[in-house]
Amino acid sequence: MSPSQSSSPQPDPIAGPPADGDDAAPAALTARAPHVPADRLVAEMVPPPRFQGARFDTYIPDPKQPSQSEAVQVLSDFAESIDAGRAGSGKRRWFAKKPAAPKGPRGVYLDGGYGVGKTHLLASLWHATPAPAEQKAFGTFVELTNLVGALGFQQTVRTLGEHKLLCIDEFELDDPGDTVLVSTLLGKLVDAGVALAATSNTLPGKLGEGRFAAADFLREIQGLSAQFRPLRIDGEDYRHRGLPDAPAPYDDETVTRTAYRTPGASLDDFPSLLEHLSKVHPSRYGAMCDGIEAVCLTDVQAVPDQSTALRLVVLADRLYDREVPVLTSGKAFDELFSEEMLRGGYRKKYFRAISRLTALARDAGPLVAGNSR
Repeated sequence: MSPSQSSSPQPDPIAGPPADGDDAAPAALTARAPHVPADRLVAEMVPPPRFQGARFDTYIPDPKQPSQSEAVQVLSDFAESIDAGRAGSGKRRWFAKKPAAPKGPRGVYLDGGYGVGKTHLLASLWHATPAPAEQKAFGTFVELTNLVGALGFQQTVRTLGEHKLLCIDEFELDDPGDTVLVSTLLGKLVDAGVALAATSNTLPGKLGEGRFAAADFLREIQGLSAQFRPLRIDGEDYRHRGLPDAPAPYDDETVTRTAYRTPGASLDDFPSLLEHLSKVHPSRYGAMCDGIEAVCLTDVQAVPDQSTALRLVVLADRLYDREVPVLTSGKAFDELFSEEMLRGGYRKKYFRAISRLTALARDAGPLVAGNSR
C-alpha cells in the first residue's frame, strides 16, 4: 500500500457531493437502527400518514365496479353501528358481568385484489367510527404480532380490549403459527366487545391478481368466521389506472446529485441497504424512516433470496405509508423479484411491493426535474 493510500481513507464513490455543489450530505438508512419502545407501538396504531386524510368521501369508486360504491355504504353503516356493541362508555371492568353479545357480525372483511383501495376504506372506517383515537387501533398484521411480542399476550388483550375498533390491514394467512395467535387474540377481543375490520393476503397456491381470499380467510380464523361479514371489492389496481408506466431508473450521478440537493433525503447503495435490513427488526422499519423526505438508492439489483425479499416488502410498505418518493439507479422495480418468487407462495406480497414502489418512483420524478438545473 502506498503512503498516499494509507494516509487517509478513500471516500465511498456515492457518498461525495456533486462536483458542482456543496450541498449537505444526505442521511443514510444503513446508519439507522432505532429502538422502538412498546408504548410507542401502541400509540402509533393509527392509520399511516398516507391515509391520515382518508375518508369515505375521498374514496373515488371506479364507475365500472359497483361493488366499490356498495362497500362505502356498508362500511359507513358499520361505523355508525359500532357503539351499539359496547356496554357503557367508560373503561371495562374485567370482573364485571360480561355484556350480552351484540346481534349480527362484529367484524367486516374487505375482500379484493391489491390496489382496489382496501386500505383507504379501512382507514376511512377508522376515521368515521365515533370514538376517540385512543379507543381505536389500526395496524398491519405484522404490527399486531409485534405488539403481542412486545407486551405479551395477556397485556395485549387488556390493552386492545379497551378499544371500540381494531382494524387489521394485510392479515397474513401464510404463517400458520401467527394466524392461530392472532385468531385467538381476536376471539378475546370480540368477547370484550371490540369491533373488528380486516383485509388480507391469500394463502400460498391460491394467489394471483383477480383471485379473492374470503373463503381462505374465514376458514383460517376458524371459530371467528361467524363474526365477519365478507365484503367483496372488485377492480383493477388504482395505482396504474390511467397512469403512465413507471419511469426508467436514473444513473448513479443523477441519483446522488438529487440526494444531496433534496432536504431530508437519504442515500444508500441497494445491496448495503438489504444487508442492513437483516440486522434491524421489521417492526422498526417505520421508525428507521422517521424524518426521511426521499429515499435515493444506487445499484438496485434483483433480490437474492426470499428472506431478503420479504424484508424489502415491509420496507416498501412503510415507505408507501409515509408517501416517501424513491429514486433509483440500476434495475427497474419489476426486475426486483425472480420469476420463481413471482410464481411462489408470497407472490401477492411481491406484486404489491412492485406496485407501491412504482408509485413512489413516479413521485420522485419532480425531485430530479427540480434539481437538474
